[in-house]
Amino acid sequence: MTHLLYYDDAYLQEFDATVVAFEADRVALDRTAFYPGGGGQPNDMGWLEIGGQRLVVTKVKKEDNTVWHWLEMDGALPPVAIDAMVHGVLDWERRYQLMRTHTAMHILCGVVWRDYGAQVTGGAMDPGEGRMDFEFASLSRDLIQAIEARCNAEVAAARPLRTQMLPREEAFQIPDLIRTKINLLPAGIQEVRTVEIVGLDLQADGGTHVANTQEVGAIQVVDYKSKGAINKRIYIKLAQ
Repeated sequence: MTHLLYYDDAYLQEFDATVVAFEADRVALDRTAFYPGGGGQPNDMGWLEIGGQRLVVTKVKKEDNTVWHWLEMDGALPPVAIDAMVHGVLDWERRYQLMRTHTAMHILCGVVWRDYGAQVTGGAMDPGEGRMDFEFASLSRDLIQAIEARCNAEVAAARPLRTQMLPREEAFQIPDLIRTKINLLPAGIQEVRTVEIVGLDLQADGGTHVANTQEVGAIQVVDYKSKGAINKRIYIKLAQ
């Protein structure tokens, strides 16, 4: 089982770990700060210093309870052994942009749910930008401008974020914990991680976030379009 350091400290940029498994072009560690992707948030990238070489991490994925790191190299892995020491370094600029973006998506989701009661039907993000689909019958430029202004009011409110791991049964006692139209949490998950923007939003989520909405910066709604009779897409971008 890989210990997930990004849950202990989302701001951790470097870490030491030991090898627990390796194959031709990938390695698994006993602990990692690399987010393996999920919930619309892409996986982290960066570097691993292993076997005397610094290798680029091109892909990270969680398989069962193990996080695997794919490495860019010519040929096979350098000499490595189980329990070998590894030093990991995140591409921090990219990770921090994703943290800000993911929190911006939760602000958007929280505002739309609170003020319009619309559920999420889909979403995706890249560093600094994202899109989210909602159950809206219609959208107008005036409504979009109002949503943008309300999102930025939440940024300016400097709301703290809190995360918590809860037993599944306890978590599902929380009203409206699942904001997506379909519950995407597999039945086998016994603990549910929640992310709360204090005073605005509380939902199940496994990604990384900033500590305060003020870190997100200005949110721009750059476009919107219809994806069906009651399915509307909103595109956002961070100002910097």
